[in-house]
Amino acid sequence: MKLLPQKFPYFRPAATMTSVPAPSPRSSSVEMTTVNSFDLPEAQDATRWHPESDRLVDLDKHPGLPMPDTDNRRPLTELESSNAQPLRDRRLQLEPALLATSPKPLVVLPQPKEFGRDQRFDVCRGIALWCIFLDHVPNNIGSWLTLRNYGFSDTAEVFMFVSGVTCAMGYGKARQREGWTGVISRTLWRSWDIYVAFLLLTFACAIMVYLAGGDRIADQSNTRILLEQPGATLARAAILQYRPVNTDVLPIFVVYHLLFAPLLWLLLRAPNVALGASLSLYALVHVFGWTVPAWPNSVWFFNPLAWQLLVVLGAWWVMEGNRFWPWVSSRTAFVLAIPYLAFSLIIALSWRIKPLEALVPPTLTKLLYPLDKSDLDPLRLLHFFALAILAAWLVPRNWRGLTTPVMRGAVRCGENSLAIYCLGVLLALASHITLAGVSDGLTMQIALSLAGIVVMVAAATLLSSIRIKPRQQPRVV
Repeated sequence: MKLLPQKFPYFRPAATMTSVPAPSPRSSSVEMTTVNSFDLPEAQDATRWHPESDRLVDLDKHPGLPMPDTDNRRPLTELESSNAQPLRDRRLQLEPALLATSPKPLVVLPQPKEFGRDQRFDVCRGIALWCIFLDHVPNNIGSWLTLRNYGFSDTAEVFMFVSGVTCAMGYGKARQREGWTGVISRTLWRSWDIYVAFLLLTFACAIMVYLAGGDRIADQSNTRILLEQPGATLARAAILQYRPVNTDVLPIFVVYHLLFAPLLWLLLRAPNVALGASLSLYALVHVFGWTVPAWPNSVWFFNPLAWQLLVVLGAWWVMEGNRFWPWVSSRTAFVLAIPYLAFSLIIALSWRIKPLEALVPPTLTKLLYPLDKSDLDPLRLLHFFALAILAAWLVPRNWRGLTTPVMRGAVRCGENSLAIYCLGVLLALASHITLAGVSDGLTMQIALSLAGIVVMVAAATLLSSIRIKPRQQPRVV
């Protein structure tokens, strides 16, 4: 029987045996190789032994106990002196194989800090904000520059999808840095920010309509009931059931941000399950007509139960997009997208240009029109997918056009989306009042459209220059 003291000095092996891919075709796909221990820092902790006491240990009763290295005080160079050069040569051969076979984490979120923020998302969101402003001005020639007149969808779909992408990236980084407590805290604060912005925007719209003194504008902006019944209307606004015209998207994002923490948890563990649940809810909305209560007319212009699909789809793309990117950027997808875009272009123009109306059979026009925007009509969804495929082909990540002054202005607006969206709603209402009370001529329409976009860019640039960041916040809608 051999007794050894349980406490002995820390030891480190001179070399480690590891299984690696064979560098050349052999009878086996792997081989055992001796590697310098300095190349495997993890081995130091793995071989460290911390005894619990100084008592003697019976090795016959503990056959699995690691044996101490009696040569632990000898220099490493002495142990390797007989085979130093072969070990160094073998290490140089093994380094590429070891790096190529390193384990990958289960889910990798894109890190804006490490890989650079993809400015295409901010550009898309900034341009979407410009288009939303132009579309919100009634009878505005500037709206012919937007997607609304050239297909089944408009920039609202782009805005929702990009918001899902940025939420997943921003809150994903927060989870990696601060854990789930940080994610929940940030989602609550962002929801509160949007909620306060919505209430302030509601007050501002009511004040502008009241000062303008126009009954017609009060009806068109859905503020008459707020001016006539302020108490009941504000109570409904506080629970997100009343919304002036063009403010519907803000209550939606209050709800979406509140629920984004559990959505992110599910996306990180089962992204396809999360997308499947979102698709199922979207289908149930169209089958059973599900919606969310609203006041006073029970109509929510953006049904949250339907539009959630684009937000979830954007967040899902952050997790699983790399797997499907080869197909999205493939020639097959491009060939399928172009005919659908051409078809939707002809149909949309026929609804607005009389000479083209004869090109479309009346039966087809009645079947397709009007497309239900409130519940995100499937044709609108397919049109957005086709546009996304076209954009993937035409706008690469390193496109030089992203550095032009116009695109930099769009980036600034996209980075400050909440403030710029609220500003766009007020500018659209002010333009509406001006066109109704001063002049609705073509020159005035062009001037108001250009002035509104310039003001939005200037405000976004000012906000970016004075923004104070006590701690890094995820840029989300």
